[in-house]
Amino acid sequence: MSSVGTPDPNSSWLSEEELAETRRRLPLLYVEAVPVRVDGLGRVTEIGTLVRGNDGEITRTLVSGRVLYGETLRDALFRHLEKDLGPMAFPLLPANPTPFMVAEYFPWPGESQFTDSRQHAVSMAYVVPMTGTCEPRQDALELTWLSPAEAASEAVTSDMEGGRGALLRAALASVGVLP
Repeated sequence: MSSVGTPDPNSSWLSEEELAETRRRLPLLYVEAVPVRVDGLGRVTEIGTLVRGNDGEITRTLVSGRVLYGETLRDALFRHLEKDLGPMAFPLLPANPTPFMVAEYFPWPGESQFTDSRQHAVSMAYVVPMTGTCEPRQDALELTWLSPAEAASEAVTSDMEGGRGALLRAALASVGVLP
């Protein structure tokens, strides 16, 4: 039982049925992170993409997940980076959590360049430098580090699900490394 004024720490977790019903009725807020490696001057040298099997296909994706009720954007970013890349990834979260882009995902094509067949979602997208050892999450096959030119290539961006190739290119442009 929570005391008055203290939020229940477990109130943001929904059952599968509650989540499915919520997805049918409301847009959900997500954070997405493009993990990067930077040199001593802060220039992006590598971009990390997760490779996973999805319905029998090999696809690429980025770190992403829902923002829970009562959770700050910074906390949500950290939680998803740790969950997807491991506790030793050591992300350098931005001092000001202003995203490089706000992406809107729709369950049908044509409304936006971003799609998610499960739901209507709004995503705050960030470029986050990683300083530690990254190990991919359980449902990812691997984490691949690419040069900016490789990451921006059609071969990579076309393998990304839900239009995330455009999101990746926007991330590269936001840090000045879009070839």
